[in-house]
Amino acid sequence: MPLLEIIPHAGTSDEALATAFAVGNKQGKTCVVVKDVPGFYVNRCLGPILSEVTALVKEGVPLDRLDKAMKKFGMPVGPITLIDNVGVDVASKVSNYLASADLGGRMGGGDLSLLSNMVEKGWLGKKSNQGFFTYSGKKGKPSIGPEVTAYLKDFTGGNTSDLSETDIQNRVVARLVNEAAMCLQDEIIENPVCGDIGLVFGIGFAPFRGGVFRYLDSVGTSSFVDMMNGYAETKGQQFEPVQLLKDYAASGKKFHGN
Repeated sequence: MPLLEIIPHAGTSDEALATAFAVGNKQGKTCVVVKDVPGFYVNRCLGPILSEVTALVKEGVPLDRLDKAMKKFGMPVGPITLIDNVGVDVASKVSNYLASADLGGRMGGGDLSLLSNMVEKGWLGKKSNQGFFTYSGKKGKPSIGPEVTAYLKDFTGGNTSDLSETDIQNRVVARLVNEAAMCLQDEIIENPVCGDIGLVFGIGFAPFRGGVFRYLDSVGTSSFVDMMNGYAETKGQQFEPVQLLKDYAASGKKFHGN
């Protein structure tokens, strides 16, 4: 993990903060300062992604299509592979913790039982050789086994979806960007630069896009908010843009520069 989130409190001295940065730098980390809130910054932004992934799976979007779409967006791995790599148990704990942390509807919209039921089955991801994918330990692409196929059929109620690649990308990215904007609005992160660094180095947000706030500047916050409003009407309040995004959309202001 190339990122280190440093969490000061009201009584943290400048000397202590500087020492923490020095230790992090010696470890080869890129350091950012984040307020002490549930999930800090990176996991706070990961929570809505996990929720949306469970929603997409529930609708019947195939696992490989989910991964392929987000890799094409620029993520180093797809969200299904990410959950398997991090650990289904870890992803379940993070998502359920944030969902119960009174953070509003932004953390909802999915069905987190997808993950908790897998934990009960002992499907903990790559570390147990079984998560969404089955890992044989041999070279070659992990596969989706018959047990998981049956489990997903039951979870989805037999639903299938031909959701477009663009819709998959927009829905996942919208949830992430909205939470990052909330963190900036609530001063959990100091500025857009910290926000960009945190998510590029913390979860590998499409590095060539420069981070979430540079991405917003490139696509236009106004058009992004319009897209989110469309999803909010059809999918629910979890897509409601936070006030900061609405303000930037109305003013035409950019997060980086004028």
